[in-house]
Amino acid sequence: MIRKTTLLPILVALCISITSFAQVKTENVIIVTLDGMRWQEVFGGADSALLKNKKYTKDSIGTRNKFWLDDVVERRKKLFPFLWNIVANNGQIHGNRKVGSKVNVANKYLFSYPGYNEILTGYPDTAINSNNKVLNNNINVLEFINQQKNYAGKVVAFSTWDVFPYIINKWRSGIYVNADTDTLRFNNKNLQLINDMQLLTAKPIDVRPDLLTYFAAREYLKAYQPKVLYLAFDETDDFAHEGEYDQYLKSAHAQDAMIKDLWNTIETNPYYKNKTTLLITCDHGRGDYIKDNWRHHGQAFPESGQTWFAIMGPNIKATGEATAEEQIYQNQYAATIANLLGLHFLPNHPVGQPIQAVLVK
Repeated sequence: MIRKTTLLPILVALCISITSFAQVKTENVIIVTLDGMRWQEVFGGADSALLKNKKYTKDSIGTRNKFWLDDVVERRKKLFPFLWNIVANNGQIHGNRKVGSKVNVANKYLFSYPGYNEILTGYPDTAINSNNKVLNNNINVLEFINQQKNYAGKVVAFSTWDVFPYIINKWRSGIYVNADTDTLRFNNKNLQLINDMQLLTAKPIDVRPDLLTYFAAREYLKAYQPKVLYLAFDETDDFAHEGEYDQYLKSAHAQDAMIKDLWNTIETNPYYKNKTTLLITCDHGRGDYIKDNWRHHGQAFPESGQTWFAIMGPNIKATGEATAEEQIYQNQYAATIANLLGLHFLPNHPVGQPIQAVLVK
C-alpha cells in the first residue's frame, strides 16, 4: 500500500506537469532570418555616417528623407515599423548592446553556413567552416519536429539562398525546402504564377528576389497550412557586401513589411490566429563603420559575431526591448523553438539550452 504521505508529492508533481503542458498555447512556429542584418540598424535605425557617404549611399538625400529622424527611437521605427510598433509592444526584442543586452553567435567563423547551422541545430560545429554546398551531418530542429506526432509533412522552409537544401539536408531530413528558383510544382494557381515570375525576373543579386521567396512561402502557407515555416531572406547581406547602403536599408525595410504581411495573414486565419509564435533573427552581424568594415563579416571582423532576435506569440511575455544585462547565444535558438511547441530537442550532438527569457512556462 502506498502511504498518503508518499502519494501526495507524486500527485502534486503530476498536476504541475499536466498544468504546464496545458499552458502550451503555441501550436505553430514561424522563423524568419534577415541575412547579415546588423544590430546597429535594428536598434538605432539608419547610420548617419553611412547615409552621408556618397560611396555607399548614391541617393543620399532621398534615402535620408525616407529613413532619417533625429530621435533614435522614432528613427528605428521608420526603418522597421512592424518590428518596433507590433513585435516590441507584444513580445520581446534582444540584442541592444548599448543597454547591456548581448546576443552573440557561438561559432568562430561568423558567416552564413556556420550561422544557419548553429541556429537550426544548436551546435556550433567547427567542421562547418565554409559556404560550400556540403550536406550537413548535424540533426536540425526542423527535422526533429517533423518526426513528432502531428507534425510529419507539416514543416517547410523557403529561402532565397540556394545553399539551404544542404544546410537543412533535405535529402536526409525529409523537410520540403524551396530555395532560389526551385520549381514550385503545386496544383495552385498562385504558386504557378510565382513560379513563372521567378523564372522570368531579372536577378540583381544572382538569386531570385526576396519578394518572390516571400510570396512563394505565403501562398504555400495559405494553401497547405504548415505548422512550422522557416523563411530565409538574403538581400540585406548581398547589398551590404556590394557597399550599397541605400539598397541595404530598402531591403531591410521591405523585409519588415513582408513580415508584417505574413503576420496579418496569420492573424486572419483561424488555423493560426492566437496559436502561432514568430521568431525573427539573423545569421551573423557585420563590422563597424571603420573603412569598409560594415560591408564585411567573418573572423577578421569580430563585431560580426554580434546579433539580435525578436519574438512574439501566445506564450511570450510582452516585455518589449530587453534593457537588463544579459548574454544570449545563437546556439540556444533550436532548443527554444522546440520548447515553444512543448518539445525537448535532444539530438546526438551538443545543443545550447533554451533561452530563459522566452521559455514556455
